[in-house]
Amino acid sequence: VQLQASGGGLVQAGGSLRLSCAASRSIDSLNSMGWYRQAPGKQRDLVAITSGENTDVVDSVKGRFSISRDNAAATVYLQMNSLKPEDTAKYYCRATVRTVLGLTQIYWGQGTQVTVSS
Repeated sequence: VQLQASGGGLVQAGGSLRLSCAASRSIDSLNSMGWYRQAPGKQRDLVAITSGENTDVVDSVKGRFSISRDNAAATVYLQMNSLKPEDTAKYYCRATVRTVLGLTQIYWGQGTQVTVSS
């Protein structure tokens, strides 16, 4: 699975961005898709995830960020509202596939930079 992330940019605090992650194959068959972020010098952390009909976001972005999917377009979105400077990071899309043997394959997109100015 190839993942192409886009939509990052520079925005002022309080602004909004929508990130897109386009997959090279149908996302219906994927076990999950999610967004992670990594700030300089920090580890990569989960932001939001979708699996089947379920979605979830981490507490630090709850009420501001939401994840959605368009199966027909094989794309997952991360809508980010009320952005804060601490949201500045490179955002990565990740997909997981469960194999017939029960193993989990993980695929990463190239990342898109989000910078929030104060």
